[in-house]
Amino acid sequence: MQRARTVRPQHRLRNRLALTLGVGALTASLFAGGGTSAAAQPHPEPDATTLSQPSPPGGDDVRVLVFHASATEESPTVDAGIAAIESIGLSGPAAGRFSTDATDDASVFTDERSLGRYNAVVFLTGGGDVLDPEQELGLEAYMEAGGGFLGIHEAARTEPYSDWFTGLIGARPTGAPSTVQRAVVEVGDRRHPAAAALPLEWRRLDRWFNWTDNPSGAVHTVARVRESSYTPAAGPNGWDHPVSWCRDYDGGRSFYTAMGGTPAAFAETDFREHLRGALAWTTRLARADCKATVDAHYTATRVTKPNQPGRHDQIGEPHGLDIAPDGRVFYIGRGGGDPGRPVVTDWDDPDIGKGQGEIHVYDPRTRQVTLAGSLTVFGNKGGGGELIKNEEGLLGIALDPDFAANGWVYLHYTPHSRIDRDTHMAERRVSRLTFDPAAGRLDPASEKVLLKWPVQIHSCCHAGGGMAFDSRGNLYIATGDNNSSGFSGGYSGNNPEPAFKGVGFADARRTAGNTNNLNGKILRIHPEDDGTYTLPPGNLFTGEEPDEGGGKTRGEIYVMGVRNPARIFVDKTTDVLYAGWVGPDAGAPSTTWGPAKYDTFAAITKAGNHGWPYCMGNNQPYRDRNLPDPGKPLGWYDCDAPRNESPHNDGLVRLPPVTPNTVWYAPQGGAPDFPRDADGVPSYRLQDQKLLLPWLKGGAQAAMNGPVYRYDADSDSTVKWPAYWDGKWFLGDFYDGGQPRHAVLTDPRTAGEGGLPVHAETLKKIVPVGEGGIRNLMDWKFAPDGSLYVLDYGRGFFTSHSASALWRITYTGGGPTPPADHVVRKGAR
Repeated sequence: MQRARTVRPQHRLRNRLALTLGVGALTASLFAGGGTSAAAQPHPEPDATTLSQPSPPGGDDVRVLVFHASATEESPTVDAGIAAIESIGLSGPAAGRFSTDATDDASVFTDERSLGRYNAVVFLTGGGDVLDPEQELGLEAYMEAGGGFLGIHEAARTEPYSDWFTGLIGARPTGAPSTVQRAVVEVGDRRHPAAAALPLEWRRLDRWFNWTDNPSGAVHTVARVRESSYTPAAGPNGWDHPVSWCRDYDGGRSFYTAMGGTPAAFAETDFREHLRGALAWTTRLARADCKATVDAHYTATRVTKPNQPGRHDQIGEPHGLDIAPDGRVFYIGRGGGDPGRPVVTDWDDPDIGKGQGEIHVYDPRTRQVTLAGSLTVFGNKGGGGELIKNEEGLLGIALDPDFAANGWVYLHYTPHSRIDRDTHMAERRVSRLTFDPAAGRLDPASEKVLLKWPVQIHSCCHAGGGMAFDSRGNLYIATGDNNSSGFSGGYSGNNPEPAFKGVGFADARRTAGNTNNLNGKILRIHPEDDGTYTLPPGNLFTGEEPDEGGGKTRGEIYVMGVRNPARIFVDKTTDVLYAGWVGPDAGAPSTTWGPAKYDTFAAITKAGNHGWPYCMGNNQPYRDRNLPDPGKPLGWYDCDAPRNESPHNDGLVRLPPVTPNTVWYAPQGGAPDFPRDADGVPSYRLQDQKLLLPWLKGGAQAAMNGPVYRYDADSDSTVKWPAYWDGKWFLGDFYDGGQPRHAVLTDPRTAGEGGLPVHAETLKKIVPVGEGGIRNLMDWKFAPDGSLYVLDYGRGFFTSHSASALWRITYTGGGPTPPADHVVRKGAR
């Protein structure tokens, strides 16, 4: 290592408009690849094309320059940093090694014969104004020609008057960093060489900066620090607090890490691996994607038009979608009418609630929409109070795994022909119909009814509806608890008192908490070719459970204890089931009755009981109630051994233990938790509340589960989302305010047992919110080409609307950098 130290007085920024700088020799020599500088040869002044296209790489002489000048007192971390970078360059696989020079002499940036030798420049500076205008122009020319830059910690305070350097770094600190503290770093990028080998949750000591402007969305964030894990300095950034990021900048590659604020940091094995990967990318020894989370690289396009007056030629009342292997999008309308259509409430009317559940198809090749078919459903009864509205109708769609060959489409719906106007009961069914590709229509005569069960339609709500297949051809069917939202003050839906003709429509122990009822469940069946189904092994009940008081079970049940799972998804790479469901209505917790409304997401790895109406969140119990006085609280439910003692229960009394959920959120925020007493009962006092997931908040809220993205490296699609998103789970909410619209990472070792997500990032500028955006997210799935389709419900409830639409979100940022033919290949000549 060659280290040149000079002492240079601090200077003032000069008027750059008066400067001219010849950069021809610098640019021509920048990536010559050998130890002898090409700058000794005369070169013409380069044009813009020359500046943006460095020479092809070759040779073994990969060099890194560490610049450590400072206009302030030099940091004691400099020697440790230089030694660490030198060690990184000399260790590891031969293909990743480099030589290191260090200097505090800023004249290197105007000495083309010197700067042109380096593949990357590291700023290990202590902050302040360290380059004069001519030297800064030299650094700019270096980057324009395709150079690499790595800034470490205090480098973010270097060149404070330069907008260009601010862009190079990506963000500026609000002031001094925190004291040295141990914190958790969430490593969200699992592919960049600077992060791929790091722990998901990286616990380490450092000094942590806050940022004047959060760079997320303008740069590609590699890692964030969890503010709840330490005490930030004044002006914290909140849950989205980047500490490492990168970007393709001004023709070159820039990586910045806010870590490395102590000498001890550079002795840390994981931090050295972090720097090794950053240097591999900036020196062109490796490629990486530093565009994947830049908002500007995504385009959201509404692909359906508003319906023609009086027609649903484009879209019905959006309620779900699935995508064929050839990219056609099949999406359904529940059955609501136009906004001006009157609501029918007279049960003596033979057409009460009659609606048309519609199946539309969007073809991305022609960009045209066709109506593939419709079903006459009980689904147009809406508006007003709970006894004069209903969420039934056409609720779910799933295409057969072999759809390309057999054309089979599975629909989850409530046929109008099967309602009983006297008892206010209906039939829910899952049917298979065949799509005729020549006609572009579903054949109504092909219907095979696989499964049917009774539902009450006297009182709204919670129909559920989502469906999904796993990799083994099992069909998952999400059903709501078919229970009133009222009569319990917004807490546990366990009031046995109100009933209509013997059906307790406000008691979810009749449905979701009942082992002998298919409502409030996620069912799992295996459809057979003849239109029947079999039960796969591993469902929740075997039929051999102990019989208490005549209790029974249903073998179709995979998950019980869910309230309104409108959307589910199965990741066919892992066969993990992902689900989300809406919570009750209480705006705050109650020391008498239990938790507030918790909307819920769960990563489900095995059959189980997910709690409703006994427990929510991370097994926070409700109070029991029963006849003769449901207004009197009884004991707290035992989440480890819940009992169903409702008079409306015809299943088992002793239920499976409750599995805690992955994500829950209330109006106050994400994952509320409370201290517990000796019996494990939370205090439920707001002043005791701790929010475990600060990136979440609710209010008006309605969880809409999303997909897990899987990147297809073999696809030549130019619009597919990048590999960065592979394995990330998309969480959304019907509403578009402060509610979730995020991608999260879970730890596969704990997710199925209620382990919290280890990292989250917002999608609100990629899947846009607000006027002109996607206001009411109803469903979303990735297409085979890697683009994302999103259904926007529109506005209001129980109706179609001019804003109801299908959207497509594509990626336009291009592939990893540097270009493949600019990657250094050690040994090449």
